[in-house]
Amino acid sequence: MAINSELDNLRSKLATTIRNRRKKLKLSQEDMAELAEIDRTYVSRLENGRVDISVAVAFKVALALKTTLSQIIKETEKSL
Repeated sequence: MAINSELDNLRSKLATTIRNRRKKLKLSQEDMAELAEIDRTYVSRLENGRVDISVAVAFKVALALKTTLSQIIKETEKSL
């Protein structure tokens, strides 16, 4: 598999992990954005796999989702 294809798959799986966690907590995109101190449109793009997330933003998203960055990565890796 080509690297770009693998990255696209990773981005998609990470998006799904984040979206599922947000919904499990019954948070709207706006709520999560406020908790993570990021823009709501960024949350939308993130959950649709259209953005490469930085480590700093991923950390803030994890905190907003009441988990750790390592847990989000573990969950994402399980689905790869």
